[in-house]
Amino acid sequence: MNALSSPMVATAKLPVLNPGEFELWKMRIEQYFLMTYYALWGVIVNGDSPPPKRTVDGVEKTYPPTTVKEKLARKNKLKARGTLLMALPNEHQLKFNSYKCAKTLMEAIKKRFRGNNELKKTQKILLKQQYKNFNGSSSEGLDQTYDRLKKLISQLEILGETISQEDMNLKFLRSLPSEWKTHTLIWRNKLDLDTLSMDDLYNNLKIYETKVKGSSSLNQNSQNMAFVSSNNSGSSKQAHGSNSANTDSMGDDVIYSFFANQSNSP
Repeated sequence: MNALSSPMVATAKLPVLNPGEFELWKMRIEQYFLMTYYALWGVIVNGDSPPPKRTVDGVEKTYPPTTVKEKLARKNKLKARGTLLMALPNEHQLKFNSYKCAKTLMEAIKKRFRGNNELKKTQKILLKQQYKNFNGSSSEGLDQTYDRLKKLISQLEILGETISQEDMNLKFLRSLPSEWKTHTLIWRNKLDLDTLSMDDLYNNLKIYETKVKGSSSLNQNSQNMAFVSSNNSGSSKQAHGSNSANTDSMGDDVIYSFFANQSNSP
């Protein structure tokens, strides 16, 4: 009984490559070959056996396989290459059909699809850094902060990054500007942050947005009034000093005039 007729092989299913999961596919395709026909994986790893050659009249020529061993080597070569092509998505099979050796075909597949994984890995690192440094600002509304954070979390999840519900909620609360401090402190101490959805947390905070913005505007107006009052106080002092100087000058003139008149009188 050969390997292809065993019950285990009958249930083995050829794994088709998902362009975003090359490493997983490589592991599965190797297991598939080892379960079905071990010699085929050897052809993929080591390359094809050299074609049979004979020397006639001092000239070396390639001939079709004639011995059982040569025929088996050719069969394995064709089968390994054909199986790899069948394991590719339909839209990629024609692109790789030009590779006639199973080993070079596998190397081309690796070069094409593993690069995508490396790109996604880099992208995930950048997105994780953005998530770590995420912050809202007083110039944007609660809606904008929430939407930006939601989009960032969705991008990370697409790349396979798992973020706990509690971590999402805490990140949202900590990212809000200082005018939200009273409300965020209350929510950060609640016990259900690990089960509460971000949508529900957002809806609860949305109720207080008008009050928070109003309080922020009142504080800003108070600061402006204090600044204006300080400027007016400085102006008053300057005006008082000017008036005092004028008064002193007038006094000097009156005294000078008095003594001048006294000196002209008999």
